[in-house]
Amino acid sequence: MQNLDQKYAIELDTIKGAIQSSDLLNTYLDDEEEESYTALREAFEPQIEIVFQKVAADNPLQLVGFEKHLLDQDYEGLYLSKVLGYTVLRGEVDELYRYKMPQDHFKEILLAICLSSNFELISKRIGQGVQIGFGLSSNIWITNLIEKVEFNRIKAFLQEQILLKYRDAHQRKAAFQKYQRQFASVNYYSAEFPKTLGELKVKFSSLSQFLMLRVKLGTNNDSLTPHIVEFLNNKEFKQSKEYVQLLHLFCNFYDFSGKEDWLKKMFNEQRKDHSSFNADYFEFHDSILDSDLDIGVEEDKKILNLIDVDVKDDLTKFYTLMDIIHEKGYVHDDVIEATRSFYDQHEGLSTINECLRKSTLNHFRRLLAGLSVETYTDYFEMNKVFAVYIQIFNNQQFNQDVKGQSLVYISKLLKTYTDKRGKDYQEIKKFITHTFLDLGFLNAKQLVELFKTRRKKKKPE
Repeated sequence: MQNLDQKYAIELDTIKGAIQSSDLLNTYLDDEEEESYTALREAFEPQIEIVFQKVAADNPLQLVGFEKHLLDQDYEGLYLSKVLGYTVLRGEVDELYRYKMPQDHFKEILLAICLSSNFELISKRIGQGVQIGFGLSSNIWITNLIEKVEFNRIKAFLQEQILLKYRDAHQRKAAFQKYQRQFASVNYYSAEFPKTLGELKVKFSSLSQFLMLRVKLGTNNDSLTPHIVEFLNNKEFKQSKEYVQLLHLFCNFYDFSGKEDWLKKMFNEQRKDHSSFNADYFEFHDSILDSDLDIGVEEDKKILNLIDVDVKDDLTKFYTLMDIIHEKGYVHDDVIEATRSFYDQHEGLSTINECLRKSTLNHFRRLLAGLSVETYTDYFEMNKVFAVYIQIFNNQQFNQDVKGQSLVYISKLLKTYTDKRGKDYQEIKKFITHTFLDLGFLNAKQLVELFKTRRKKKKPE
């Protein structure tokens, strides 16, 4: 956890002062009615939210410090119901939807709510979060937490949040994902950078997910750079897969302006000193190509500029090929031959060939995503390129993926061109019937089904 910057602490303390001097608080203290507390919450929680989002955008490692700052009783428990939800969702879960690590910050926030003089009102807004958090935690952890609570009525509330249905992994998964969707528009993500090998194995998975989320959010990541540099300078980490993965993320997706020479030296030392560097790099690169992070021209050029191309290993060969592809395009004869030559030099199911297939597939996906229904003849031309790479790769999964992307576009065409006697519809049907059959995308029966008229169900009289 990083300490909260003074500028944010001052903003929060200003809000705290306004809360304590407000007529709304005086009204609530006089009548202790729920409506009065709701009015207090509606007046001040949006102000706290503004500061929270500033921290989340520019200094996400300070979010826990921000949330601890709100535990001061003079904030009257405002915003803690939201904070509790964030702590529940930040925890990393395993394949059985149990927390991989005990969630101490979740416990800290929940116990603070239990000690709040406004517990009765706050508790009405945290039931679902506590239920999910308990469902993902171990029974021993829950028992230890409840034992720290002094008052029986609060203990009873906590006991009621332990739901038997969450003993089932499928129920836990469904509940967690549903709860996530409620916070889909909120940037509440934070993480910790490991300092030792022991911490590396425990904390890195959630850290890498956090770093990828920051890329997808398109946020300002300047505050993270010093921590990434410190990580990459840690000699203890340099022979680990985790080191290669963070190096990959930083080099591909983060701004390392002013650190090019240092990073280039670091990158190429790894290639030299770490015998499994290339294997680890392409294993992770493969997983990133499967994710919703976009690797294209800019990312490939960044890596090519960092690596020593005089070292004629697979890394140099792969990124040299990517550079040729970006320069000349997939249709160019030189690119087709270079791709075929590279692919044939490696085993068909090797990780590096898988990376080449996925890079090609992602390029096709971008082309199809940018294609309008009016320019469907461009799709006809694109299929000639698809056929070439299907022949080069000779890979069933690649074929199925190209087919899936094509069908998404075809579906758009058939929803647009509905006149079966029209010229457009007939052109599309003729081309698809011939091409999909040749490529093995669909058989004759499936093609008939694709163009079959769907009868609308009659409404009951």
